[in-house]
Amino acid sequence: MAADLASYINRGTLQLIFNNPASAVPEPVLQCVQIKPLAGQQGSGERFRVVLSDIDSFVQCALASQTSHVVHEGKLRKGCFVRLKAFQANEVKGKKILILLGLEVLEELGECEKIGQPKTLEIKAEDAQPKSTTISSNGFYGIKPPETPNQQPLPSRSSQSHPGRGTIYPIEALSPYAHRWTIKARCTSKSEIKTWHNKNGEGKLFTVNLLDESGEIRATGFKEQCDAFYDIFHEGSIYYISAPCRVQMAKKQFSNLSNDYELTFETLTTVEKAEEQSGVPQVRFNFSNIGDLQNIEKDSTIDVIGILKEVGDTSQIVSKTTNKPYDKRELTLVDNTNFSVRLTIWGNTATNFDVPLESVIAFKGVKVSDFGGRTLSLLSSGSMNVNPDIDESHRLKGWYEAQGKDGAFASHASMADSMGAAGGRGDPFKSILQVKEENLGMSETTDYFTTKATIIYIKQENFAYPACLSPDCNKKVVEEEPGQWMCARCEKSHPRPEYRYIISVNVSDHTGQIWLNCFDDVGRMIMGMSADQLTELKENGAKAGEDAFQDANCKTWLFKCRAKMDNFQDQQR
Repeated sequence: MAADLASYINRGTLQLIFNNPASAVPEPVLQCVQIKPLAGQQGSGERFRVVLSDIDSFVQCALASQTSHVVHEGKLRKGCFVRLKAFQANEVKGKKILILLGLEVLEELGECEKIGQPKTLEIKAEDAQPKSTTISSNGFYGIKPPETPNQQPLPSRSSQSHPGRGTIYPIEALSPYAHRWTIKARCTSKSEIKTWHNKNGEGKLFTVNLLDESGEIRATGFKEQCDAFYDIFHEGSIYYISAPCRVQMAKKQFSNLSNDYELTFETLTTVEKAEEQSGVPQVRFNFSNIGDLQNIEKDSTIDVIGILKEVGDTSQIVSKTTNKPYDKRELTLVDNTNFSVRLTIWGNTATNFDVPLESVIAFKGVKVSDFGGRTLSLLSSGSMNVNPDIDESHRLKGWYEAQGKDGAFASHASMADSMGAAGGRGDPFKSILQVKEENLGMSETTDYFTTKATIIYIKQENFAYPACLSPDCNKKVVEEEPGQWMCARCEKSHPRPEYRYIISVNVSDHTGQIWLNCFDDVGRMIMGMSADQLTELKENGAKAGEDAFQDANCKTWLFKCRAKMDNFQDQQR
């Protein structure tokens, strides 16, 4: 079995990649012999270290952020086989590494134990000095390097060198150990000039977000560099940025990007607008659904896309720390999870906002707050794109025109109220075992707690009740005659009811199981649809309704709970 699989591996290709890349296979097949998360990560996305073998040798590799999904999806596993589609060969502190920018897991080959006894790649004496890097698979930007007679870079048909600029690095490969480099990147965001005054003096700065096919990075220009480069950068344009330029650990409190590093422009840094304004992606989004915001940690930075449902007036607040006034405007967004969220924009973005209602807006770099449930705020380093020409925008617009325009939307604020989380109380986190051992909800007082658990069963019987259509009533109605639903509280008759959730779910964590009762807003989140829609599914076909319940199972949620002893028909429960 192993001998058969060994025939698929391009044996000896790792030596060629680093020492004679012109002779290397463009898209080599290798075996994955180890996968581990990178230690000390500060980015919002988990990164992984991979060891690949060609039977003769093995090499340490780092997965670029855009390829990490193969680990999360369970495709890249120890013992599997991969075809490298694009990569960067580097040498850091005398060690050879590969940055994996694109790969394909050959699932049809399965997995097996390590083939052969591969050894660490040997570093030749002539390789001790810094070398140009290499990208395989027909070139990262498709530009062939010029030949320079007095230099001996790694020969490669696909390394990206430009006269006067040196080797073009992908952003993902930048580190404090790389010195002579140039990146070709699009400016996706440019801040206003900010000034500061303190006991050490005064100054000014601006920041830009830079994007290429491998990733994103933030760059800052202080004082003289602010004067030199601010007018050069324009959002949407492509630039060559060349070292010397300091690469340092990113200050996450000031950035909405997942890169662990950031750039600081220096006196000799060069910035040049590219003549060819193509070959670099526009903006890379990683959208979170509005309905999932309750499961995203407070203060996280995310991207979100939605339909503009409401626009508030511009207002002004005064900062408690600086005593400076700030303009703000609140927007309401909805999406196909049937949830809405309030998003705040600031400064010139707020005062100059002039987007028609029902437009699709994509926001990059918004901060998640738990004020009143879940709200969003556009960071100064974030950006806004109206009706972007991307698949997510077209799908959202189609859904809204077909069914969302007349739909009802739940809000995270109302959900927080129903789950006992309003008011910023800060409920203690409890495991299910702690809830039982501490007898929460078994006394005369009401207990509040938060627990993280997975739904393992949902009762399908009596999952909803027919409710009154009168505002703020929600009492159960009774069908007295066909088309006449009577509410005893309002003493009104309605042609139809509005079904509202009242479901019981059994949830589990590593310590035990517990039953929870969930009302309408929470039920909408769990089921992903309104009770009216689910009732219609159940009435039209048993299988469709059962599938909806099945889809809601095995999902993990953060539940904010209220526990209280109740009396029903002279029985405590």
